[in-house]
Amino acid sequence: MRFLDTFLDYIDKSSPITIAVLLLLSLYFIVINWIFFYRYILLKSWIKKEDLSLHSIMMGAKKPSPDSILLKCFSENSKESAEFCKFAATKEATKGLTFLSIAASTSPFIGLFGTVISILQAFSMLGGSKASVGVIAPAIGEALIATAAGIFVATFAYTYHLFLKRKGFELVSYIQMQTDLLLSKKE
Repeated sequence: MRFLDTFLDYIDKSSPITIAVLLLLSLYFIVINWIFFYRYILLKSWIKKEDLSLHSIMMGAKKPSPDSILLKCFSENSKESAEFCKFAATKEATKGLTFLSIAASTSPFIGLFGTVISILQAFSMLGGSKASVGVIAPAIGEALIATAAGIFVATFAYTYHLFLKRKGFELVSYIQMQTDLLLSKKE
């Protein structure tokens, strides 16, 4: 209950801009988590399919497994179609990374904007009274919550971005290995 009272007291004292900043950062956080978990599950499943296809080609199969993307776009066993498959897979595997990158780079600035507005509001309310450290410190401490929220969101967005980028690289590596094996068997 104490947390809820503290939270409601913070919201009551905050400016509408600070509340809007915190709502925007909350929305960012929800979206980046949704993108990460959705893309992670999808990529993990796709990598497993390409891994099985690679193993079947290594064991002597003349073409990729039915679940592989290569079967759909690598019909003529040419280097050009192999490159097309690789580029198509890269494009599909890296979906969502742009938003994660944008969220990672902009959320600290959004949080800083909320902090600046809160500090300006605190100084304007304290302008007419005798301001001491005991009065200003709590107001600045509350204002820094927006910056902390921005850094929190940015940390997750950046981590998710790097993790999914690595998974995309892993997927494209499996596809490249398969195309190399198939093209070498053709020759």
